[in-house]
Amino acid sequence: VQLQASGGGLVQAGGSLRLSCAASGRTFSRNRMGWFRQAPGKEREYVAGISWSADRTYYADFVKGRFTISRDNARNTVYLQMNSLKPEDTAVYYCAADFTVNGNPRYWGQGTQVTVSS
Repeated sequence: VQLQASGGGLVQAGGSLRLSCAASGRTFSRNRMGWFRQAPGKEREYVAGISWSADRTYYADFVKGRFTISRDNARNTVYLQMNSLKPEDTAVYYCAADFTVNGNPRYWGQGTQVTVSS
C-alpha cells in the first residue's frame, strides 16, 4: 500500500498550492483520509480530514477558511487546496488514510515539502 503525495513547492505569501495524494495497493473509498504537517523543530500536527463519502470535512483552526480538502474515490485520491498561504504554513505535508477510533492513521504518505516565502 502506498500513498504518494505531490504538489508541494515554493510559493510567496498569499499564494496557492494544491496537494494531491494518490493511493495504490488498496482502495480507501470507505475510509476517512486526511492531511497532517510537520514544520522544522515541531511535532506533526493535524491539518484536515474528510469522511469516506466526503459529506463531512474537518479542519484545524489555523487553516479554516484558507484550505479545502476534497477527494475523488474513483481515482483513490485526496486533495488539499491551500489558499492565502502564510510563511507559518511552511512544513512537510503528509497525507494519511484509514483512521483508527483513536484518530490515528494506519497509513501514511511520504510527505511533500511546502515552503512559503514572505
